[in-house]
Amino acid sequence: MELQRAYQTLARDCLAIKKDETVLIIVDDESKELGETLEKAVRQYAGEAILLKMKTRSRHGEEPPLLVAEAMGLAEVVIAPTTRSITHTEARRKACQRGARIASMPGIDLNMLTRTLNADYNAIQELTHRLSNILTQGKTVEVSSALGTKITFAITGRQAIADTGMIKNPGDFGNLPAGEAYIAPLEGTAEGVIVFDGMIAGVGRLEDPIKARIEGGKLVNAEGGAAARALTEMLAKVGNEQAYNLAEFGIGTNDKAMITGKILEDEKVIGTIHFAFGDNASMGGMVKVPIHVDGVVTKPTVKIDGNLIMIEGQLVIEQ
Repeated sequence: MELQRAYQTLARDCLAIKKDETVLIIVDDESKELGETLEKAVRQYAGEAILLKMKTRSRHGEEPPLLVAEAMGLAEVVIAPTTRSITHTEARRKACQRGARIASMPGIDLNMLTRTLNADYNAIQELTHRLSNILTQGKTVEVSSALGTKITFAITGRQAIADTGMIKNPGDFGNLPAGEAYIAPLEGTAEGVIVFDGMIAGVGRLEDPIKARIEGGKLVNAEGGAAARALTEMLAKVGNEQAYNLAEFGIGTNDKAMITGKILEDEKVIGTIHFAFGDNASMGGMVKVPIHVDGVVTKPTVKIDGNLIMIEGQLVIEQ
């Protein structure tokens, strides 16, 4: 019953799929089985449900094949339970420009889908919009943590995005499960240290923290054993200095989410924040590069323009 309610939330409440619409479900070698389950579930809501499989991408933000990109722009609804995220790709951006509404679900499994899509999405929507408005109106962010995070950056003039899960209008886009308010820091303004202790996308849950030093808005050094090396190697493979750009700052708002080692869910956990390196063109930034790697910080303290938003993982705004 919980799984059926989750499918209903996805198809009816979040995507508002109609009987005359075509739904395209994009999968890869590793997510084909889940995609087939999703296809069967959404058939009762859609006019047509089509499953399209591609080769698993090598990293988050890598472009899908041209055939897949073109198909995305021809469907009214796109659901992408892929292994790697297609969120920060030209294919996704262009498909939304053509009117597709897109749910990106990288790394999702049935357990995550069942649990997080049974959350109260009306409550998630309200909290996420409240935090998004605070970020949009803000100028400077300060983040600290007991493990050593201490970083500041500017967000003046940037528009925050509320990932509420409500993807109902042509061109709408978001994650499912949803639940984060996020923004692109002004390029070149971030200075300090981020200690990632939750997880890193493409690496998984962290046994030991990663200490990342940021100078001039870019990652200049990462310490923390094998996980730190994996992070820097992912960025180095792109062959572009812009891959080290501090691209995103986000705040989780989904009370059903938990740290699992999968960024789709982990960045939505209430009481956490996340940062990302690489592409930020999808969120109003100036950097367009084929990679976007997120990492989670637990129990942070966050100030926006000197006002406390979160203290050691506890939101202090009205919920």
